[in-house]
Amino acid sequence: MYTNLFDMNFDLIKAVVELVQQFIQQNEDKVQYSKDLQGFTEWINATSKSYSEQEHPDWVGKELGRSSDSIINTLLIRMGRYAKTYSRSIGNSVFSSQDDFIYLISMKTMGAMTKMELIRYNASEKSSGILIINRLIRNGWAEQTTSHKDRRVQHIQINEKGLSVLDEHMDEIRKASKVVVGNLNHSEQMLLIAILSKLDEFHDSFYRMNIEATDLLDIVYNRLN
Repeated sequence: MYTNLFDMNFDLIKAVVELVQQFIQQNEDKVQYSKDLQGFTEWINATSKSYSEQEHPDWVGKELGRSSDSIINTLLIRMGRYAKTYSRSIGNSVFSSQDDFIYLISMKTMGAMTKMELIRYNASEKSSGILIINRLIRNGWAEQTTSHKDRRVQHIQINEKGLSVLDEHMDEIRKASKVVVGNLNHSEQMLLIAILSKLDEFHDSFYRMNIEATDLLDIVYNRLN
């Protein structure tokens, strides 16, 4: 009995400590609540209300029967367009599109890859991916090398000039990333990462199958049912 009581108290204390840590983190950048018991209580009440609203959110057309699938799809498209718009401010248009620095970052992070490996890594269509890679080579930011293991295989990799232009504009890239995330607090960001990662894993499994476009929609749709 005493052991169970201790375990219950320990779990309760642990949960309270975690809540206090969240309160401190979310209240660091933009102080909204006083750093005392009253402020903590106000934050708890506001957070509880926020979670309640998240369970039953409203959206345009909901009362007319518009589905959650439809609004999620629309919102994801809009987010991509917003991100693309912000990226145009980076480097005074030194980059033709956000794909330029996304591909450069991919090569910096992952190292040398074949063209198709780089294209698949960024979930691009083959035709548009080839155009992006050719543009990076033409700008002198990336170069092709021959594989040491198989001389028939060509790798694409970022070079010193590419690293330099990326480093020069990295602060702006980070600024654009922060702006796209907008007014989401830390907990909301973590939740969004978890949800989008799950969604990305689902779609990536089909993307890597190289299914013909004419068959793709039906195959994925049937897999859901």
